[in-house]
Amino acid sequence: MSMSERSAPQDPIWLFDLDNTLHDASQAVFGRLNRSMTDYIVQHLSLPHDEADRLRMHYWRRYGATLLGLEKHHGIRAAHFLAQTHTLPGLEAQLHIPKVDRAALQRLPGRKFLLTNAPADYAKRVLTALDLASCFEGVITIEGMRVFGDLRPKPDARMLRVVLARHRLPAHRCVLVEDTVANLKSARRLGLRTVWMQHYLQNNPHGPEVGLHLHGKPPWVCVRIKRLRALHSWARTARR
Repeated sequence: MSMSERSAPQDPIWLFDLDNTLHDASQAVFGRLNRSMTDYIVQHLSLPHDEADRLRMHYWRRYGATLLGLEKHHGIRAAHFLAQTHTLPGLEAQLHIPKVDRAALQRLPGRKFLLTNAPADYAKRVLTALDLASCFEGVITIEGMRVFGDLRPKPDARMLRVVLARHRLPAHRCVLVEDTVANLKSARRLGLRTVWMQHYLQNNPHGPEVGLHLHGKPPWVCVRIKRLRALHSWARTARR
């Protein structure tokens, strides 16, 4: 029996982000990724290290992903950039998810998809290391986020519309679980319900939520959580 066959018609359809939502990427991943991306820019654009690091941050702030700026302004091939920057030897040994959260995710009723701006190989490595691969019916990564030839990762609403149509997911039944409020905002505008996962944000001093009051709740956020197991009680009220 498939995951979709085990789901009741009224169960939510879950779209989960990966880094800093399912595990603590601030500690295990982000610092290494930032250094890897800066080194890539140094090598392929022939820039000094400090200038390369500033360019990485500039494109991240302007486009939501460094890759978009490199592709748009420098002709960098996405596949090459992603493969080179996400190698991260020994990554698996640094990944962790609390056992109670893993069990809660496995028991959570409804269809589950991973929706991440990370590349497929990296997402597969992380899910396997966390023993979460069997939880998800589908894994949607940045390679599947092109719209009419242009890369449109989160928070781009055009990509989200395409993903929902491709997988035949009605927006009103979908719930996006994310640590990044900009991604939640675009999802809410499309009619999805939104869950702001805050547990790992305190360990990410350079992330997009810097300066955001974590005790508040923006109008496009349906609920705030700090543990995945909190989704069970909220899911009962989210059913339609």
